[in-house]
Amino acid sequence: MPDIHSYSNPQESRVRHVELDLAVSFAEKKLRGAATLFLEPAGKTLVLDTRDLNIQRVNGATTGFTLGPRDKFLGSPLTIELAPGTRSVMVEYETSPEASGLQWLEPPQTAGKRHPLLFSQSQAIHARSWIPIQDSPGVRVTYSARIHAPVPLTALMSAHIVRPGHFHLPQPVPPYLIALAVGDLQFQAISKRCGIWADPTVVKDAAREFEDVEKMVQAAEGLYGPYRWGRYDLLVLPPSFPFGGMENPCLTFATPTVIAGDRSLVSLVAHELAHSWSGNLVTNATWRDFWLNEGFTTYIERRIQEAIYGRRRSEMEFAIEQGELEKEMKELPPGDQKLAIDLTGRDPDDGMTQVPYVKGALLLRKLEEKYGRAKFDAWLRSYFDKFAFQSITSEQFVEHLHATFTEENVDGWLHQPGLPPDAPRVTYDFETAPRRTWATQEWLHWMRELPANISAAQMGSLDREWDFTHTGNSEIAAQWLLMAIRANYEPAWPRLEQFLITVGRRKFVKPLFDEMVKTPEGKARAQAIYKKARPGYHPITQATVDGILK
Repeated sequence: MPDIHSYSNPQESRVRHVELDLAVSFAEKKLRGAATLFLEPAGKTLVLDTRDLNIQRVNGATTGFTLGPRDKFLGSPLTIELAPGTRSVMVEYETSPEASGLQWLEPPQTAGKRHPLLFSQSQAIHARSWIPIQDSPGVRVTYSARIHAPVPLTALMSAHIVRPGHFHLPQPVPPYLIALAVGDLQFQAISKRCGIWADPTVVKDAAREFEDVEKMVQAAEGLYGPYRWGRYDLLVLPPSFPFGGMENPCLTFATPTVIAGDRSLVSLVAHELAHSWSGNLVTNATWRDFWLNEGFTTYIERRIQEAIYGRRRSEMEFAIEQGELEKEMKELPPGDQKLAIDLTGRDPDDGMTQVPYVKGALLLRKLEEKYGRAKFDAWLRSYFDKFAFQSITSEQFVEHLHATFTEENVDGWLHQPGLPPDAPRVTYDFETAPRRTWATQEWLHWMRELPANISAAQMGSLDREWDFTHTGNSEIAAQWLLMAIRANYEPAWPRLEQFLITVGRRKFVKPLFDEMVKTPEGKARAQAIYKKARPGYHPITQATVDGILK
């Protein structure tokens, strides 16, 4: 299936291995160097994806290169004419300071406030903003890299550390999983194969929060086969990181907003770990089938949670997710409620709703309930073995499903909006009277069940009892601030501004700005806050809020 989000021509010339040699300039906010691309097969022409790259030279081309016009979503195609027998090309280039896949943080924006920090976020199609590459999840590559970072900063990548500044990943991955971070980073081991990288001021708290990671790896291996990537480390980034986590091989990138102090938010780690099987090992071939990454991963996340913390907690979190899905689908157009989503003419980031995550997980839950856990687990393990290190389509999933469950029909799940009539209903008996020992998810459920028209006076009463405005738990803070906007609860305004200036996670930022712009007063407040917050946001978050405030 052709990838509508890539200009590349892998049927004629396919990149198989990438060697990067890049220097990091914090002063210029640029990466500068070369990418050597090894091809098999190699035809007459090689077409690469780029976005705002300054291409300086191409070695291995017969007649130089052509950089096509820029599309607002796809960037510009780089077309290279190949001489007969060419098996590699070297592209010398530099990135733009506005590269959509990179964020450059000044020292005051980091936890330690002593050194700058750089990190990448390449999903979905942002790798092309810092590497000239065939930026499609259907084109898997191995890669090596040499990163020249300023002393005393540490460079990390989604690969094995050969020696400081030198990296190699022998397993083929889609380009969106190539990742880079450079900063004042310290390591603390959790087990022989797991550990935490973070700012020195954060690393101990993070290691304490995530000390169950090795248990999670073992639980996942017991279910779905060996962990095939060597190490599993986590890098805790500053709060401007636009997502909860990013499943980069060997090195999950994680937001510090999950460090709650009670491990109540570590399901994020279970989710990113699960991607080591679903997403990284078996990948969606195009962004139409994003659910193959995220639906499988959300299902496996629940199974890992159950193995470590028990079924009661797993079911509680799944029930909340199903409620969030059903609420969100009421606001989505029918086409965006399908698992196989049509993204023609759209940014693939538009597909990052709850649908691929939770509707996809519910499909797998339905199969588990229908055929029994033992039989379904065996099928799922065979799925990972059959398609290991491949990128596949929904049609290939269905074909493999029918090889075992011959009469199963999932067309409604894939191609119809909403949840099918036979969708599972995940239930959990939530308590109604709050108590201080509640887990984060119980608080969130209780808060979301409060009347939509709660008054500012009632908000004040709750705040005096529970001090929600000053909570250090980011999930609870985001929900409370959303309620504060709706109720026009003025005592929360300073915290709202402080929260939005310091936290750039899209999950929190987008709903808060969406809610503020519903009134003229709120829109004015949103614009004033965003003027201060925008410089600290990742380009992905900037694009989201720019769209809200346009």
